Amino acid sequence: MKKTHVTKTYLPPLDEFKTYIDGIWNSGHLTNHGPLLMKLETDLKDYLAVDHFHFVTNGTIALQIALRALNITEGEIITTPFSYVATTTSILWERCEPVFIDIDPHSFCIDATKIEAAITRKTVAIMAVHVFGFPCAVEMIEDIAKRHGLKVIYDGAHAFGSKYKGKSLLNYGDIATCSFHATKVYHTIEGGAIISHDPKIHQYISLLKSFGHIGDEYFEMGVNAKASEFQAAMGLCNLPVFPEILQKRKRITEIYDSLLPLNKIQRPVMPAEFDYNYSYFPAVFTDAATRAEVTKQLNAKNIYPRRYFYPSLNTLPYLRHKVSCPVSESIASRILCLPFFDSLEDEMIETISRVIKESV
Repeated sequence: MKKTHVTKTYLPPLDEFKTYIDGIWNSGHLTNHGPLLMKLETDLKDYLAVDHFHFVTNGTIALQIALRALNITEGEIITTPFSYVATTTSILWERCEPVFIDIDPHSFCIDATKIEAAITRKTVAIMAVHVFGFPCAVEMIEDIAKRHGLKVIYDGAHAFGSKYKGKSLLNYGDIATCSFHATKVYHTIEGGAIISHDPKIHQYISLLKSFGHIGDEYFEMGVNAKASEFQAAMGLCNLPVFPEILQKRKRITEIYDSLLPLNKIQRPVMPAEFDYNYSYFPAVFTDAATRAEVTKQLNAKNIYPRRYFYPSLNTLPYLRHKVSCPVSESIASRILCLPFFDSLEDEMIETISRVIKESV
């Protein structure tokens, strides 16, 4: 029996991708802000309706550059324990201290009602995550940040295509970042983005992502975050079909919801005035033992869900300071993201749902 994994990368028609590749071969322009990359940046900026947009090599370096662009090189950053490890390690790599705040049990995003109590004289920023593409409490976080003079960075790795109050989630915060990794709902093989509002910050990011120099003039200690024409080619192929992919994923979500025993499974709560991108299908079981049994029974049928996100990041072994985040730790022990991709067949959704019904 063929394996069914939690994600499957969407690939455009090969002839369509090859047309771009032929153009790359003919031009000989492979990287260093090539014409395809410039076009993709413009198209994505227009699609998201954001002020300033930078395409970079991946979502992790986007976070690191975001911190540098806001001149955050030390101090405490309030963040969430429920995310992929890159959120925390980007803070640590930039020699800052993550301060973990527990999560809201309904949205799985940082619990904004607990942020203010964690602010100290060392606090410089809030790095929150739109988990699974669901929105943080952006109004409350903005209010807290303004009153305390803090910067806000949103890790929007999952948020491409999600809208809150009619605009992209990537429009919120001082800077928002995104990931276009092959597992994401919209991908460019590898890739990421940095979205900002301040033109000076935008220009600074231009330097930071390109070694910090323009020609023979050196202005800043930068890095290499330039993406290739091959990444841009994949992104240009995939962007026109993204609305169609989103509708397919919405349909799969509705089938899952109709078949699963939702009285025994917790799902994130959909907030008002929110348009979802259907990036994942997380399911939280009543206890860790049930989650383990569901995993075992699905694996027996060559079906492989994943524990997004485990472990709760406040428990990472290399942290200097450990804190308790009981909601995050509990959900991390009980959650599975079920197989979810645009080509997932109805028969497989029915099989997965039946196995779960029989296991909970």
